[in-house]
Amino acid sequence: MSADNKDHFRKALREIKNLPTLPGIVAKLSKMAEDPDTSTEQMGKVISKDHILAAKLLKLVNSAFYGFPQRISSLDSAIILLGFNVIKSLIISASIFEFMEEQDIELWEHSLGCAVVCSVLAKRLGIKDPEEISTAGLIHDIGKVAIKMELPDEYERIGNMVTAQGISRFEGERELLGLDHAEAGGWLARSWNLPQKLVEPISTHHDPRTAKDEQTASAIVHVGDIIIRGMGYGHAGDIWVPPLQQRAWRLLELTPQDLDLVIDEVEEKLWDVKGFSLEIQGSLEGELG
Repeated sequence: MSADNKDHFRKALREIKNLPTLPGIVAKLSKMAEDPDTSTEQMGKVISKDHILAAKLLKLVNSAFYGFPQRISSLDSAIILLGFNVIKSLIISASIFEFMEEQDIELWEHSLGCAVVCSVLAKRLGIKDPEEISTAGLIHDIGKVAIKMELPDEYERIGNMVTAQGISRFEGERELLGLDHAEAGGWLARSWNLPQKLVEPISTHHDPRTAKDEQTASAIVHVGDIIIRGMGYGHAGDIWVPPLQQRAWRLLELTPQDLDLVIDEVEEKLWDVKGFSLEIQGSLEGELG
């Protein structure tokens, strides 16, 4: 792999043209969430200006995926009950949700499963706002989608290498492109101005040792990715389960007994969320049709 070729692929992925941009409302809400003077009414007014996004948000909040105990029927109630940061994470999820599902349903299922594991782990570990970790799990492989859309020929060649050489897609990406989907996903997340709480777990989910500010979140997404790969839910582009970093495991202070309980809880939740995207889409079509 020549240095020129590496630079070419890096440039192509940095100048992503085919992927959608996140709605401007995400950047606006991010700023509002950081301002202590922002009121619930102000935030609700901004979200309600995009009625399709507002409807998606309420459907997502009330879906089996998040499993909030009470029915949430209005934006103001959602903001009061869940807080600004959770709402922001939910809007990012709602915005990316359909796009990822359209591109690769098996990868989407893997991502959804990873989000479920991350949510279970974050709640067990007592992490504040576990929905943010769940969102990171949901979009941790967004770099694979970027490579598929921006470099379709290379994406297919990597798939052939995975099959012929029995290597992981991560290894194939490094060999052919000189970079990997975690790196590409990190660039994409930064280009969307996503918060560091999402950028770092995406860009370091194969090597959470390199995380600087979000070590726990990165370790959770790393472990969540491995658990759901081991459970065989969805398809991440190859048959291999990534190696577990012992440092990440120790950081989360999990025991083998904890792992059994986590898997039991994840299996139960996966059963609940199967087909929930169809429920949301069907409901939206009914409301907006």
